[in-house]
Amino acid sequence: MLISGQNFTSDTSRLEVSVNGTLLKVVAANSKQIMVVVPAKCGSGTVSVKIGKDSAKSEGTFQYLFTRTVSTLAGNGQPGFSNGAGLNAQFHFTDPVNNWYRSMGIVVDDNLNVYVADPGNHCIRKIDTAGTVTTLAGNPFVSGNTDGKGNQATFNLPYDLYIDKAGNLYVADPGNWNIRKITPQGEVTTLFYTDVDPWSLTMNEKDQTIYYTSCRVPGPVYQVKAPYTNAEVIIDGLNYPSCIRLDSKGNLMAVINGGNVITRFDAGTWKATDIAGLAGAAGYVNGKGAEARFCVPWGLAIDKDDNLYVAGNGTWNGGTDNQDQSVRYIENGTWAVSTFAGSGTAGYLEGVGSAASFSAPGGVAVDKNGTVYVIDKNNNVVRKIISE
Repeated sequence: MLISGQNFTSDTSRLEVSVNGTLLKVVAANSKQIMVVVPAKCGSGTVSVKIGKDSAKSEGTFQYLFTRTVSTLAGNGQPGFSNGAGLNAQFHFTDPVNNWYRSMGIVVDDNLNVYVADPGNHCIRKIDTAGTVTTLAGNPFVSGNTDGKGNQATFNLPYDLYIDKAGNLYVADPGNWNIRKITPQGEVTTLFYTDVDPWSLTMNEKDQTIYYTSCRVPGPVYQVKAPYTNAEVIIDGLNYPSCIRLDSKGNLMAVINGGNVITRFDAGTWKATDIAGLAGAAGYVNGKGAEARFCVPWGLAIDKDDNLYVAGNGTWNGGTDNQDQSVRYIENGTWAVSTFAGSGTAGYLEGVGSAASFSAPGGVAVDKNGTVYVIDKNNNVVRKIISE
C-alpha cells in the first residue's frame, strides 16, 4: 500500500503504520509517501501513521479484499449413500421425489473434522481432514428412534447439529420430536423429548442449557436446563425461525426465515433487535443493518469474533429461482452485510467469491481457522470456502 501525505520522514525506523491496530511493515518512505506491506487477513479499517510522538489517521478507510476460494470437500453431486474419499462419497440432501429435506446441520470440531446431518439417509456423517466420509451414527437404510452405537442407532430426518468442546454432538431429530446426543465414539442416547418437532438447536456450555426451536408460525424458542426435564418458552411469536445460535456473550441469534431478517435476543432478557434485513422485505441486497435484504434465509454460523455467516436459500424445495443463492457475512457490531461467496444465481461452480455458485445453500459452519463449510443442498455436496 502506498500512503500519500505530508511531513513524513525517510527514516523508516521512526515510522509506525497500522490498520485497526495491526502493524504493517514499512519498506520505503520519503517526506510525502510511505510504502508498506499489508499482511494477510489484515482486514479493512483506518490507516494510522506515527512518527515518534506525532500521529495522524487517514480520512478514508482502507478496504482489504479477501480472496475466498470455493471448492467441493465431499460428495459427487448425486443423491444417495456412499462412504469414501471426497468425490466418491454420496449424501442425500435432496432428490426429485423428496425435495423437502431441510438439513442445516453442519459443525466442525477442534481437530477440523466436519460433521453433517444427512436427513435423506437418516444418519450423521463425518468428514475427516483428508476429506474421507464415514458414518458416525445412524442406519442409512432405516429410519427409526433407537439408541445405540454407530449403525445400531436410528434417526428420523436429523436436521441440525451442535458440537461441544469435548466433541459430543447434539442432534435435532424432528421426525422423532426429540434431542439426541452422540459421543465422539458414536454412542447415541436420547436426552429428552420436545414439545414441537425441533428443527434447530444450540447450547450454552457454561450451564449445559439447550435451546431449540421449530420452523413454525408463531415460532417459539424453548429453553431446557440440565437434567433436561422441563422445557419453557423464552421467546414466542416468531415468523418461521429456522436456525438459532449463541454468540460469545450468550445472546441468541436467530434466522427468521419467514421475516427475511436476522434477529438478536439479548441474553437473559431476550429483548429482540433486528440486526440485519428488513422484516417483510425480501431481496438480495448488501448493506448495513436494515439496508440489507435477505430472501428466505436458512442456516447460521458464528465465528470466534462473533461475526455471522448466513446460508441464503431456505425455500422448502430448494428453489433455483430464489433471489439468494449465496453465503452472506455479517460483521459483528456494525452489522454490515456482504456476500462471502456465491451470488443470486443458482449453479455448481468452483471459483473465487461471487464467481463461485451454489444451489440452495442451507447449512453453514466455520472452523477455528476461519474456513467455512456449506451444505449445498441441490448439488448434494459439502463445499469448503478458504478465505485468503
